[in-house]
Amino acid sequence: MSTQVKTSEESARFIREHRPKDGLFTGHDWRVSPRAFPLDAAVVKELETLGRVLLQFNKAVNLLYRHSLAGKQPAWVAQWLDQGKPAELLEIQRSAALKNEVPRVIRPDVLLNETGTCITELDSVPGGIGLTAWLNQTYSELGPVLGGADGMIKGFGSIFGDAKNVHLIISEESATYRPEMQWMAQQLGDRFKVQDAKFTGFQEGDAVYRFFEMFDVANIPSAKKIFELALEKKIRLTPTPKPIFEEKMLFALLWNRNLRPFWRQELGEGFLDRLQKLVPYTWVIEPTPLPPQAAFPGLDLTDWQQLKALSQKERNLILKVSGFSDKAWGARGVHLGSDLSTADWSEAVDTAINSFSASPSVLQRYLKPRLVESEWFDFDKNEVVPMPGRVRLCPYYFVSGDGDAARANLGGVLATICPADKKIIHGMSTAILAPCSASSHDAR
Repeated sequence: MSTQVKTSEESARFIREHRPKDGLFTGHDWRVSPRAFPLDAAVVKELETLGRVLLQFNKAVNLLYRHSLAGKQPAWVAQWLDQGKPAELLEIQRSAALKNEVPRVIRPDVLLNETGTCITELDSVPGGIGLTAWLNQTYSELGPVLGGADGMIKGFGSIFGDAKNVHLIISEESATYRPEMQWMAQQLGDRFKVQDAKFTGFQEGDAVYRFFEMFDVANIPSAKKIFELALEKKIRLTPTPKPIFEEKMLFALLWNRNLRPFWRQELGEGFLDRLQKLVPYTWVIEPTPLPPQAAFPGLDLTDWQQLKALSQKERNLILKVSGFSDKAWGARGVHLGSDLSTADWSEAVDTAINSFSASPSVLQRYLKPRLVESEWFDFDKNEVVPMPGRVRLCPYYFVSGDGDAARANLGGVLATICPADKKIIHGMSTAILAPCSASSHDAR
């Protein structure tokens, strides 16, 4: 039975009092909203049906890479995706044993803007799973939330099938998220255990959750053993150890006109149209010179150096590291052109051009998130504080089943609401973190 909480203060205190004693994020805190973040019916419908589209997109990416290697699609696709990766990881990525494996956790970054929603990134090794599970469980005592009280917990548990033991391997790079995964393991029972990066006590039939990015493999003593067992089909490993799914350039491939027939065939007109309405135009900063009469589509530039000459108003663009780098997650390695001086923007452009062979970068149109109304409870002053802000929605989709029977199910939606003056939205101490609920009223 739901706890009857009538006031904002009572709600906020209830939420704070139910935080796990060991916390959820090491060294990080957030502002507590006394209510779930309400989403209008159109956004709810978008999020509830998006998982199927993104699962099909990942399947198509997997096929595109394999076809590129086989000569059935342009060779430059695999060349771009392989840039900067060590040979041993490329061998794993290309193995027959993992041929059809795609990520079993899909988390897009969805922004609310003036025209609706847009997806700026896809994450296959996301933080926030345990946090969102706890938020849903706790806030559901106050009212309905998307995914329900246990949607995140059941969804995460479903991706490991009937494995007897599930080992959650967490790297030092991801140590911030260790408490939330420990909490999640406690909710799921004895077969789930959090392990450090040195653990190798795997048994045949176990499942392993890889909570480390592929760029960090050299710092994971057990990685070699994990990959060997996965290739031998002795353990079930997720996310699949394929660096392609940690690249932001996948959205640039989606927009590449040369690949349009492939996307149309593998996604269908409906899914392709929907994705291109959601995903801002994205380019790979690839320094090969263009012919004199050619220009980059949508930019009217003939050389990436010309990015430097754009006015601040014209630089409504995001420049960011694509993947396989310690700068490719969180807000690291992200540059908003309109927010930088000419000198800083020029330096970022030069870095992107010069680092292509080791670590490609992408350029993406910046669609400014719209203002939303939110509120948080100030425990020191015992008052509710209104906060106009900009929000990033992170729906978590969990893929259960295999092959044609695979389904991506929505477990819950995390809202990160940053103060209105923040241009790039990410977790910070001044942000509100809350689950989402359905509302018949516009969240504005």
